[in-house]
Amino acid sequence: MTRLVMGPFNRVEGDLEVSLDVADGRIRRAEVSSSLYRGFESMLVGKEPLDALVIVPRICGICSVAQSAAAAAALADSVGLVMPRNGRLATNLIQACENVADHLTHFYCFFMPDFAREAYAGQPWHAGVAARFQALRGNALADFLPARSSFLRVMGYLAGKWPHTLALQPGGTTRAITPTEKVRLTGVLREFRAFLEQTVFAATLEQVAALDSPAALYAWAQQRDADFPRFLQVAQTLGLDRVGRATDRFLSFGAYAEDPASPAFFAAGLWTGTAAPLDPATIVEDVSHAWLAGDAALPPMSGETRPLADGKAGAYTWCKAPRYAGQVVETGALARQILAGHPLALALVREQGASVVGRVAARLLEVARLLPQMENWLAEITPGDAFCAQWSSPQQGNGVGLVEAARGALGHWLRIERGKIASYQIIAPTTWNFSPRDAAGQPGALEQALIDLPVAVGDKNPVLVQHVVRSFDPCMVCTVH
Repeated sequence: MTRLVMGPFNRVEGDLEVSLDVADGRIRRAEVSSSLYRGFESMLVGKEPLDALVIVPRICGICSVAQSAAAAAALADSVGLVMPRNGRLATNLIQACENVADHLTHFYCFFMPDFAREAYAGQPWHAGVAARFQALRGNALADFLPARSSFLRVMGYLAGKWPHTLALQPGGTTRAITPTEKVRLTGVLREFRAFLEQTVFAATLEQVAALDSPAALYAWAQQRDADFPRFLQVAQTLGLDRVGRATDRFLSFGAYAEDPASPAFFAAGLWTGTAAPLDPATIVEDVSHAWLAGDAALPPMSGETRPLADGKAGAYTWCKAPRYAGQVVETGALARQILAGHPLALALVREQGASVVGRVAARLLEVARLLPQMENWLAEITPGDAFCAQWSSPQQGNGVGLVEAARGALGHWLRIERGKIASYQIIAPTTWNFSPRDAAGQPGALEQALIDLPVAVGDKNPVLVQHVVRSFDPCMVCTVH
């Protein structure tokens, strides 16, 4: 048995290290380490409740809106406040804008550059893929970055700025748009749709959303010259639809409800072959293998974050181990599309289990589904109607904010005592996916997904490991926050 340590990973938000035990050319054990402690949960204790809206977006520079939305939802829940319909529609648009931008940033800037590596120089597709996707030099960035910048004008109109907006409040959004701005936003979405349909898919978004099986997906990809089809063609030659399987248990908190009485656009729940309703009361955080004080696994509302600077026996990360009903789960776009019942996502998992292809395909499928829905939400906004309800801070109260960030299920648990924050706990998507072992010895989702991958003798940086790690789209600063 030999130990291979990979890290720190480049093109990752935050610090990530992966330790692999290799025997007979295969990974036998993996330990995933989040090596940067930041302490946002401790910073919040004793603050005014609304201060959370200023502090928590700074956890991350690429999914700050999701943190804002979760904090606002927890504050609203602490007093039972319901936002007006315009506010909910605007919040959906703001969150969807960030998630779509994040999915495509991951695809173009974080994930695809690995296929330009010299390890693939012998492949017939390598020269073309390298010219398109090589980090910093690939010509794809000249197409993507201006389109992304233009698309983020949605944030300018609805949120004032991005990242770290203060527009998301417990009662809705602070920026009411005018009829003229609504027309301009329609133009922004139409322009971005053109980029997606011409450059990313070479097909209409509705055609992409209608793909219903892996066979249909690959047949569709073979007929097109665009960036997502190009990935599928490459992935098929490398067998990436058969690697990276973790638990095949998927969690989603649900996303984009238009009002409290209607189902969310993407449903909440747990999928283990069939869908079951979400039960947040079953969530606990285990710290047995984290550099944190504590023995028993605790629910987040009564959880704590006490770092142990000198470490402890058996610990190898700052990341806690969240568990749902005692089980390891995977979260992210694939989980959302499975819980939403999309036939392509379901077929990908039922035929091969979760995989590198499944996770990437689910992100691009989600992009194709979200942009038309953003057009619908924008059309339903009524200028002149209220966008925000007034929130008043309670002296005592508990609140839970469950949202879906680009990378998956994000939860904020808030307790207010004597008008101040008494406790604040956060479980981010990468905390779920990159968790360490728990007290029962269960490895986290990524740790399971790396088992049995081949590693050649002398290979210190196996590219297949890189593909599996990046297929989860890690955000390590959110992991430890």
